[in-house]
Amino acid sequence: MYTIVTGAAGFIGANLVKALNERGVRRIIAVDNLSRADKFRNLVDCEIADYIDKSEFIDRLIAGDFDGDVDAIVHQGACSDTMESDGRYMMENNYRYSLAILDWCLDQEVQLLYASSAATYGGGGVFREERQYEAPLNVYGYSKFLFDQIVRQRLAAAGSCNSQVVGFRYFNVYGPRESHKGRMASVAFHHYHQFQNDGRVRLFEGCDGYANGEQRRDFVYVDDIARVNLHFLDHPDRSGIFNVGSGRAQTFNELAVANVNACRALAGQEALPLAELVRCGLIEYIPFPEDLRGKYQNFTQADLGQLHKAGYKHVFSSVEEAVPKYVKWLAGGA
Repeated sequence: MYTIVTGAAGFIGANLVKALNERGVRRIIAVDNLSRADKFRNLVDCEIADYIDKSEFIDRLIAGDFDGDVDAIVHQGACSDTMESDGRYMMENNYRYSLAILDWCLDQEVQLLYASSAATYGGGGVFREERQYEAPLNVYGYSKFLFDQIVRQRLAAAGSCNSQVVGFRYFNVYGPRESHKGRMASVAFHHYHQFQNDGRVRLFEGCDGYANGEQRRDFVYVDDIARVNLHFLDHPDRSGIFNVGSGRAQTFNELAVANVNACRALAGQEALPLAELVRCGLIEYIPFPEDLRGKYQNFTQADLGQLHKAGYKHVFSSVEEAVPKYVKWLAGGA
């Protein structure tokens, strides 16, 4: 039997393939679009049984090529560019593609774990898995939101469903294997490279009542994402849509301080507080971009109540704990 991972050469997908390998799973079918060929590097240290291009995967799935041979599909493949303006492409890639996988998994009684997004909540201040708090600000968020609604309908209609369906609303994920994402890579990734290239990290000035660099996000390390996915693979009786974040909102200032001080530590230099880093020009503030006004989440913080009710109790890493690990990884030449 196989485990299929879509988006397998991408950021979260490749980390999940690696995590599955580390628990002894090798019969993995990797599905992805390698039109961006540099993504192959994410799988070089991983073991897979086969690679299938995304363009042929759904056709083969519907044709019955995998009937009876799959334990689970871990569906991470999507267009994750929140600035993408081609709505037809986004809906075909993120919604229709996912719907075909959902139909097959329900028919075959195969576990389905898929990537949703905190973008489903939009600019609201409550991040709980309930319809009243969901109001996406862009077509990416809408594509994820709409698929979540279909999942809810299917699960409600099926009652006690024979196959597991789990959606994960990822918050701001950062960590190894994201370099191919370019401008859509995490803030932590960009902070590191800004510091290496320019000797300073740039943050947005205050807006909407927030002081300079005090906008707050729920930053979650990719190792924690992998751990949650493995937990649900181990508990196929648990279905639903769950927030996956650290459960704490931390400022961009805190993220930048952790990053700069981790870089300084690698150079044998002492850690400095925020005020001193700003005074020395190691952190600076730039005007808030006009094109992001009304489209920017100034605050996110995952409500983890449903995740805890589903039996997941592991404590997520803070930026102070995880950013130094990530900086060390990046400094190793990734």
